[in-house]
Amino acid sequence: MAKPTLYALYLSLALGGSLYQTSLFAAEAQNSAQAEQISVPQQELVSINESTAEQLSSAMNGVGLKKAQAIVSYREQYGAFTAIEQLKEVPGIGNALVERNASRLKL
Repeated sequence: MAKPTLYALYLSLALGGSLYQTSLFAAEAQNSAQAEQISVPQQELVSINESTAEQLSSAMNGVGLKKAQAIVSYREQYGAFTAIEQLKEVPGIGNALVERNASRLKL
C-alpha cells in the first residue's frame, strides 16, 4: 500500500514541477515580448515631396537608388505629389510597392 502512495506522490511532484516551469516560461515569454514592443523605435516618415533619392531608397522597402531617382525625376517633371497613391504613376513603381511602403511615407 505504500508503493502506490509513493508513486502518486512522485507523479504529483513531477506534474506540479512541469506545470510550474511552464507557467514561468510563459511569463518570461510575455515579459520578453513586452520589452521588444517597448524597445522598437517608431520609424520616421519620409516625405516623397522633399526627400532626396538616397533618403527615399534607404527608407522604402524594395526601392533602390534607381527607383528612388525615378520618383525624384517624376516629381521634378510633374510637380509635387498630392497623394501617396500618385506614386503608382512613376514608371517602375507598382501598386504592391506603394502599399508596402505607405506607412513609411508622407507628402
